[in-house]
Amino acid sequence: MNFIMPVSNDTDSSIFETYKKLREDELTLDGKISEKDQAKIDKECEVIKKREIIERDPIHEPIEIINKKGPVSTGPPTLTRFEKARIMGARALQLSFGAPCFIEIPKNATTSLEIAMEELNKRVIPIIIKRTLPNGDFQNISLDQFE
Repeated sequence: MNFIMPVSNDTDSSIFETYKKLREDELTLDGKISEKDQAKIDKECEVIKKREIIERDPIHEPIEIINKKGPVSTGPPTLTRFEKARIMGARALQLSFGAPCFIEIPKNATTSLEIAMEELNKRVIPIIIKRTLPNGDFQNISLDQFE
C-alpha cells in the first residue's frame, strides 16, 4: 500500500531556499539574475511544492509458497547443479561417518560419493530443498517432486 502526502511548506522551506540559491548560482552572470530566470526558478519551486511524496510499502513478510505434490513453481523443475552438488556432498559425508544406506550398495561403488550419487538418482534420500525468492518468499520442495 502506498501513502501519498503533499510536501509541507513549513518544514521544507529551507529546502526550497537552498534549491533557489543553487539555481541562482547556476544562472547568475556577474552576481545578478534576470527577472526571467527568477520567474523560472520560482515556477520550478512551485512545481516541486505541488509534487506528492510516495512512501515505500511496508516491509514484506516472507511467506511459504505451498505446493503439495504438484509441479515446482519456484525455479526450474529439475535440480540445479548446485543443489545436486550440495546434496551429494552432504550425503557422502554422512555415509563416510557411518550413516546407513538407503539403497543396496552397488558392486562397482568404491567411494561414498558414488553411493550418494546413486541414492540421488533413485530419489531415495529424504531431503527437502528450500528455494528462496529475492523478496524472501520461499518454497520447500521434497526431492521426489523434481523431474
